[in-house]
Amino acid sequence: MGLLSRQAELHRYRFSTRWELPAAYQRVFEVLADPLVYPRWWPQILEVQQLTDDSGRMRFRSLLPYELQVTAFAARHDPDAGVLEARLTGDLAGVTRWTVSRDGGGRTVAVFDEDVEVHKPLMRLLALPGRPAFRANHAWMMRAGRAGLARHLGLRHWS
Repeated sequence: MGLLSRQAELHRYRFSTRWELPAAYQRVFEVLADPLVYPRWWPQILEVQQLTDDSGRMRFRSLLPYELQVTAFAARHDPDAGVLEARLTGDLAGVTRWTVSRDGGGRTVAVFDEDVEVHKPLMRLLALPGRPAFRANHAWMMRAGRAGLARHLGLRHWS
């Protein structure tokens, strides 16, 4: 692997998070398909502004003292396949994807996959020593998002 390849990998993050929710598939899909409402239920998403019919700007911050801004462009909206995909530019560049499915036990499973390269200068500078903290920060944000979505859906008992 060449120097440029190693450097690119240093700034690249791949995450996959699975949320199981005792909620109707259609309702979960509809909420995840509407990023304009994310700030209502996901505390770390500070703002979403619609730019065009299929793009918007998003600001978010988790535990660490920095804020990220991205512009998201809808790449796929497929309710039959349960797929929502967006291409990101800004402080993070890459792809995010929700895959929503039924698990057969009355639960809906939402898997969030993210493959991004960090462009925020501070995060690039701290890429090596900060990587464990950045990953923990992301995990915390995802746990808070799942809890917020469950509350938004009116779920009382969930694990």
